[in-house]
Amino acid sequence: MPAKLVAVTDSVFPNLDPAREVLAKIGAEVRLAEQVPRDADAILTTYAKISAGLIQELKQCRVIARFGIGVDNVDIPAATNAGIVVTRVPDYCLDEVSDHTMALLLALVRKIPSSNARTQGGKWEMRAVVPIHRLRGTVLGLVAFGQIPQLVAPKAQSFGIRVVTYDPYVSKPVAERAGVEQVTFDELLKISDYISIHTPLLPATRHLFNAEVLSRMKPTAYLINTARGPIIDEAALASALDQGHLAGAALDVMEQEPPSGSPLFGRDNVIVTPHTSFYSEESLVDLQTKAAEEVVRVLSGQTPKNPVNPEALKAAQSI
Repeated sequence: MPAKLVAVTDSVFPNLDPAREVLAKIGAEVRLAEQVPRDADAILTTYAKISAGLIQELKQCRVIARFGIGVDNVDIPAATNAGIVVTRVPDYCLDEVSDHTMALLLALVRKIPSSNARTQGGKWEMRAVVPIHRLRGTVLGLVAFGQIPQLVAPKAQSFGIRVVTYDPYVSKPVAERAGVEQVTFDELLKISDYISIHTPLLPATRHLFNAEVLSRMKPTAYLINTARGPIIDEAALASALDQGHLAGAALDVMEQEPPSGSPLFGRDNVIVTPHTSFYSEESLVDLQTKAAEEVVRVLSGQTPKNPVNPEALKAAQSI
């Protein structure tokens, strides 16, 4: 019986050794190939677009495993119709993203990047970065309360910050155990000194933070996004900052990556990092390992831990 072929569409990793080690358990061949072979039994993908057209070309693929949390680069309905299970890794960088969120919040409020730039430019000017306000007693609003924001909450609370959340899909006991108050979206916008976005990118969340929503935030508030870039309308954000309707923003993700000529660049009150909140050497090993383990489960006739389209499981397991 020929070895199973696992095609890797694209890679941000220094090597694929962790994935190869896992897939060796079933004797699978791992092949990095921009053009996915039609006879691939499985696909591992990071950012490459897995379109309906590509899926239709696949003759025996049983699983598409994403190296990541979101799956917006995969045509889920097309995969489901083809009986292909799509999996993701929702728990590989929880510490990293929650830490990065807090780092952005602290850097914004304490105005560290602009202070550093001025000081290294020869300007020892405290007056240029005032006012700076105390963290204790302020309010952080978390938009969604999944695994990552559930780790952000205690980190923020350790600074004396009150944490609230808007997430209609999270039960009251989950929020209560975290000491986090559940509020409506309108209330979150009204009371939060900082808003941190953690919702997935869906049709309903694309440009969730538009001009109208931004206008309902406090003019002294800061907006932080470590989720997906298109959740924020960047033109509207730039306009809100220009008009003084918002104090600042910190973004690890942008509408276009890499960005080109963004109106958000060149501002003292905006921090942009290049989609690195997920990153640590350890998290990359976890990511490869867990994604590859999902492939092994499906190709071995087992149930994956994190299927996006579980309705496709029956078809995949019957092959």
